[in-house]
Amino acid sequence: MDKLYIVIPAYNEEENIESVVNDWYPVVEKIGNDSRLVIMDDGSKDSTYAKMQELAKTRAMFTPVTKDNEGHGATVLFGYHYALNAGADYVFQTDSDGQTLPEEFWPFWEKRKDYAMVIGHRKGRQDGASRVFVTKTLKLVCRLCFHVTVTDANTPFRLMQAGTLKENIKLVPEKFNLSNVILSVIYAKKKQSVLYLPITFRPRQGGVNSINLKKIFKIGRKAFHDFRTINRCLKDAK
Repeated sequence: MDKLYIVIPAYNEEENIESVVNDWYPVVEKIGNDSRLVIMDDGSKDSTYAKMQELAKTRAMFTPVTKDNEGHGATVLFGYHYALNAGADYVFQTDSDGQTLPEEFWPFWEKRKDYAMVIGHRKGRQDGASRVFVTKTLKLVCRLCFHVTVTDANTPFRLMQAGTLKENIKLVPEKFNLSNVILSVIYAKKKQSVLYLPITFRPRQGGVNSINLKKIFKIGRKAFHDFRTINRCLKDAK
């Protein structure tokens, strides 16, 4: 029996949250086996969590969680640890802005036993030039810092075997902002089996993007320091 946990971070997503739940809940419902949709409210200032609580009343496999605001990467890590501690066999992560399509999940699920991670490759992105620039920059930084090539390091559409994730997440600093990026690097550095599949990536479906250029540069500066530390840890782990 394969138990899936879908983990989704959310911050000030009152406009999107109901449609996101309605999109992804049928996936865990179809898989069954005590699977769960877990959405982590990252200290939202709007009614995101209250709406999730209301939606959970009629959806037994949906677990809303709230926590202090720590940022997207830290909340993703929180979700991974939550799923692993709950005994998930597979962990899937996406975001709460409606940019990804649940019907594109199933080819990933079919490959779950063949690869340690199956991750989306965002071809023909529709979310703006600045986001594309960030992704290309991250690809270059990963190449320079870690000497690995990652096709799309920060894609919020990834399915991971729990056993491998449990080992790799130990190398990620607590509350790390670029958690998905560094996990992609770790899988690549360890030469673990990873498959990239093309996915659709739509514009944000509502609400306001909480990431801006100022935040991106701040995260980037810290990332260079953290990447050097993690790289040393990876060398020691060999």
